[in-house]
Amino acid sequence: MTEAIPSAVTVKGRYQAMVDAGEIEADSAQVAVVRHLDELNAALTEARIATKKSALGWLFSKRKAEIAAPKGLYIWGSVGRGKTMLMDLFYQVATEPKKRRSHFHEFMAETHARVFEARKQISEKNSKNSDPILPVAEAIAEETRLLCFDEFTVTDIADAMLLGRLFTKLFERGVVVVATSNVDPKDLYKDGLNRSHILPFIDLLQQKVDVLKLDSRTDFRLEKLAGTQVYVSPLGPESDRQLNEIWRSLTNNVPPHSETLENLGREIKVDKTCAGVAWFTFDELCRQPLGASDFLRIAQAYHTIILANVPVLEARFRNEAKRFINLIDALYDNKVKLIISADAEPDKLYSAPSGTEVFEFDRTASRLIEMRSEEYLEEEPRFEN
Repeated sequence: MTEAIPSAVTVKGRYQAMVDAGEIEADSAQVAVVRHLDELNAALTEARIATKKSALGWLFSKRKAEIAAPKGLYIWGSVGRGKTMLMDLFYQVATEPKKRRSHFHEFMAETHARVFEARKQISEKNSKNSDPILPVAEAIAEETRLLCFDEFTVTDIADAMLLGRLFTKLFERGVVVVATSNVDPKDLYKDGLNRSHILPFIDLLQQKVDVLKLDSRTDFRLEKLAGTQVYVSPLGPESDRQLNEIWRSLTNNVPPHSETLENLGREIKVDKTCAGVAWFTFDELCRQPLGASDFLRIAQAYHTIILANVPVLEARFRNEAKRFINLIDALYDNKVKLIISADAEPDKLYSAPSGTEVFEFDRTASRLIEMRSEEYLEEEPRFEN
């Protein structure tokens, strides 16, 4: 029997508090997932307590670690059904001290870098291991007992080749996985190159997690944006108030967290994110040395971007204007929702007598106008977030 956890620090308790406050509407499909998340948290707590009571703990044998680890969860479903919100609530209350939350893309990029370094150590005779996966898996398992993945998806052949060997060793060492995805696990890497390489991993994953489909009645985030002014102008206290109100509505008042996105060896700092929504200022994205691929990575990571304090740009700010153009292109092409506060309407945001940015900004202004239309807001994003 799992140990009881006070309701105030359970997913159910926090979910019900949000319902009672009118921040969300109770949904039977979400409630079913909430129950599974609390059961897993309780099982993790009980397993950790049992380990402490044993003089040898999980060091007694690797097999014992595997037996002691509860099954994880794989939560999948269409966009906007509340998967990220529920992950937010679960991660906040999870009692396991060795926990980590990561976008799956970032985790795999980091793992490839670790494997590369392990291979280097082996080639230089600085490691006793012959398999570079082994020390990497041991290091991850030492650091992390609970791995929480946002956007679990496989699109890369290099990831497909690595997954089976890596997760076999992680599961053997008692690592528990909780993941959200818009893909049924049996359809991971569907039609991908050499998909046969990933099939053993898919079988293993389904043995180590309970697969839950979150089949809520509606796209809740679209409901929250219905009738909302998503382009707020001019700048000032009122636009700040409106953006903060939209943020609270989209995130259900769940406290935000910070994270780092990885792109081509570079790090993109995200100071404020929650429930698949990220808050940036114009200065953070357009006055920094970010490129088109960085903006694409952001579009892959979040279903909604709040962009605050976009100024009117003059010719001397052509670099900032170019970055803004690239940012809007990335969000538009990938159907990311954009809530923006700006000091002027789209067609007045860039003022210059000449230059290629003048013509390019005409397209940007047109896209900004379209991105606040009901038709655009109803479109599903290219990437699940």
